[in-house]
Amino acid sequence: MSTKRKDVAKAYITYRQERTKAREANGTYVKNIEKKLNVEDNTMQNANVDEESFGGRMGEASSANLKEYALNYCMPKWMADLHRNNEIYIHDLDHYALGDHNCLTIPFDKLLANGFNTRQTDVRPANSINTAFQLVAVLFQLQSLNQFGGVSASHLDWTMVPYVRKSFRKHFKDGMYYIEHLSLAKQTGDACIDLWKPAEDMSITAPEYQMFKGANDYALDMTIRETYQAVEGMYHNLNTLQSRSGNQLPFTSINYGTCTLPEGRMIIKALLDVSIEGVGKLHKTPIFPCGIFQCMKGVNREPGDPNYDLFKLALESTAKRLYPNYANVDWIGNKGYNRDDPRTYFSTMGCRTANGYDINGLGQLKDGRGNICPVTIILPTIAMEAKKKILTVTVDEKTNQIVNLKNNTIDIFLEDLDYKIGQAKDMLLERFEYICSQSPASAKFMYENGTMEGYIPEEGIRSALKHGTIVIGQLGLAECLQILIGTDHTTEEGMKLAKRIEQLFKDRCAEFKQEYKLNFGVYYTPAENLCYTAMTRFKEKYGEIPNVSENNFFTNSMHVPVWKEMSPFDKIDIESQLTGYSSAGCITYVELDSGVKNNIEALETIVNYAMDKDIPYFAINVPNDICTNCGYTDEINDVCPQCGSDKIQRLRRVTGYLTGDYKTAFNLGEQQETEMRFKHSKMLRGWKE
Repeated sequence: MSTKRKDVAKAYITYRQERTKAREANGTYVKNIEKKLNVEDNTMQNANVDEESFGGRMGEASSANLKEYALNYCMPKWMADLHRNNEIYIHDLDHYALGDHNCLTIPFDKLLANGFNTRQTDVRPANSINTAFQLVAVLFQLQSLNQFGGVSASHLDWTMVPYVRKSFRKHFKDGMYYIEHLSLAKQTGDACIDLWKPAEDMSITAPEYQMFKGANDYALDMTIRETYQAVEGMYHNLNTLQSRSGNQLPFTSINYGTCTLPEGRMIIKALLDVSIEGVGKLHKTPIFPCGIFQCMKGVNREPGDPNYDLFKLALESTAKRLYPNYANVDWIGNKGYNRDDPRTYFSTMGCRTANGYDINGLGQLKDGRGNICPVTIILPTIAMEAKKKILTVTVDEKTNQIVNLKNNTIDIFLEDLDYKIGQAKDMLLERFEYICSQSPASAKFMYENGTMEGYIPEEGIRSALKHGTIVIGQLGLAECLQILIGTDHTTEEGMKLAKRIEQLFKDRCAEFKQEYKLNFGVYYTPAENLCYTAMTRFKEKYGEIPNVSENNFFTNSMHVPVWKEMSPFDKIDIESQLTGYSSAGCITYVELDSGVKNNIEALETIVNYAMDKDIPYFAINVPNDICTNCGYTDEINDVCPQCGSDKIQRLRRVTGYLTGDYKTAFNLGEQQETEMRFKHSKMLRGWKE
């Protein structure tokens, strides 16, 4: 730089910096590959992925490098810095680089009725309940390959009505021929019934069928059997057919419970019966699909409601298998839904992601919509940085006066949080535009078949993506409050501040939604891996702080800390004060012991209490251990009480879904969180062990 040719010197310095950056990047990529291929860094980020398998190792090696590539080359530096500084987390960074979206509620009604195209062939419309359920599993698989998150069915009981009727018609024809000894084609006079009317338009309880008792009884019996076997086949398919490089099952969810037609009730009963029975030789609790029973006033909530008996059966399944969870169709956040259109009923992904009101014309329609991309604000980091500002005093050198002194940590925090929410919005817009820039050929199945609603080829894929949600999540509300005021939201003081924080999230997302005409929403993040990795980074920067960073995990979103001792009703009372601030997905759990199977009436009271408190999505955690030697299932200590084996698989819930043995499938933070969970049933009087 001391020569006259400073331009040459600058060019050389820039060149050396770029070469250094390239060498470091190459070194990082090689190290990432070596660690993942040799399973030296098994972080168990996703409890549904076997990182030791061939497919898992390949996927994890690719994922690690794509994450680095995304941070270095796919986004502005300020975004990457916020992610690396543990302030705003960018989810699924590897898929940021690819440009695919998160999750989708599949429009099964039209796909089963019209058929669909795949890369190799086309598939005809379903003409029986058995075929329809096979195609549900196929469609779940195919759509999951076009995205990185979960897939769901919003009203499977209603969807399957036409196919129950088609199967019934086939069995009835057989009954007429072999039992009644009549050929439908030869019927005349009073014996003639209009069986050429489309089967899907004719109820299985139609008087025309009942004219022939033998054929009718035979058809009903065979249809019930076929429906059960079809559901059983779907359950086995969704728990065995791995996709995404062969290392992961699709995250599947099915919502049901409101169809009062005889065909829909048959479907609901079969779904619950198969859930209770379990899958495989040992009748294990199925991991997928995540069953979600839709509770609806006047339909299934109270004695005398047409589907109340199925609600009771759902409770039995929950007590034994943890599924189904419970969705609140009457939730105030789903205001404006069409009671005559089950596609608008409140439904959710198993994890908690939900579709709110679409500002771009689809209203409360759930089918064909999903989450496009999320980010999560790490609240404890923002709180710590706000607290540090109190200790930083700026002095004007000319006047020697103190300037910029603020002595209210809460005000500073809220100002900083407001700014971070704005940055989160900008991050989402940046990623949304990147996703919109992708070719429809990248997800040909999705766009060719219209699984994402609203696609207009002439307008590009933005025409479909604009109907999805882009959401701002949060992590560690409880720890954030401890940093700011020394208590959490289980106290009156803590709840007061919690509501101010959540109102800020809600107000800003509502403003962004109107300004950008995109479905911004507040998201109570299912931080399966993030609760651990964010805490690890927090400790590296701030150390171990009492009541904040003593554990290996942050409390998920706005939940009550898992170790707090209270009744299930108290927990519902607290969290129900905050769930209304979220439009893009939340969940409330309570923890019960295995005695719940002896307390179905108490379980019913708890679920109804959550629904009446306007909890949108509710789940019960119950220990579910199985002896892999004999199949005994219950809460098991060290050895099986039936055969004495110590080969015990301990099934637990994470984020909303179930997964395998938590001691091998969960990361260290989630393992500790699971073991610290207080069983709220301990606080109930008269609870039967």
